[in-house]
Amino acid sequence: MRSIYYALVPLFVLLVALSLSAIIAYFVVIGFEDSSVYRQVITRVTQLLLLLSIIPFTAYLKISKAELGYASRGIFFKQLGQGFGLGLIILIPVFIVLYFLNINVIDETQHWTPFLLVRYMVLNLGVALLIGLIEESLFRGIVLVGLKKKLPVAIAILITSLYFAGLHFLSAKADPLIQDVTLLSGFSLLGEAFRNVVDPSHLSALVALLMVGVFLGVLRTQVDVSLGLCIGCHTSWVWQIKMSKKLFNTDFSSPYQYWVSHYDGVVGPLVAVWLSATLIGYFIYQQTKKV
Repeated sequence: MRSIYYALVPLFVLLVALSLSAIIAYFVVIGFEDSSVYRQVITRVTQLLLLLSIIPFTAYLKISKAELGYASRGIFFKQLGQGFGLGLIILIPVFIVLYFLNINVIDETQHWTPFLLVRYMVLNLGVALLIGLIEESLFRGIVLVGLKKKLPVAIAILITSLYFAGLHFLSAKADPLIQDVTLLSGFSLLGEAFRNVVDPSHLSALVALLMVGVFLGVLRTQVDVSLGLCIGCHTSWVWQIKMSKKLFNTDFSSPYQYWVSHYDGVVGPLVAVWLSATLIGYFIYQQTKKV
């Protein structure tokens, strides 16, 4: 029973953050008389509140900076680079397969100059780093470490990964019209967002993102003080996907299109199978070292 309680604590924190964000978003929308930013405000404020929640929770759970996974500055930046390289090694084979299966097709309408290409690469690298820093600090940082204090490591990784995967689909499709906005409008959007999480059409992408979370959770727990590795790897994956979406089009009429999902044209069954195989290979290797 206590295990269920611990597993539900992150959900409770998320619900509180979402509720506060929905209320804050209402006053922002009314103040600016622009309902088109409703969902965006809820998302950004929720991310900020979740990030800020790390401070009181680390104090309450007595989690040190090292326990959270942050190494000293020099080691942390070294881990960022190593994690980024690992992310390249892991995901590039997926892009190669997608290309040769004609699922990813070069977008010939794009006219790149060296300057534009470098500019786009740098800008997306910055965005990817921010995403990696926020999400890894939350999931492989406070959530995983907090659960690991109360639950077996494997269960803690699985629960953290479920939250990580589910949050990627926690979104509504449309903002309300300004004349229809009330204090409860944000909560209506949240209801739609939670229904979107359990939409069966997202199952393949959800499973793939679950495996992404498991992979990063294993990386975090197998190497001491390794949050930098997770941030670097996550950053690398996000950056590659963003670059792929700009350079390639996804051909969903391909006979092999079932290997990807409509989520981003990359995450899908192929990613889930590849990451599963990578983890199995890693644990087999670990066992052979003990013999």
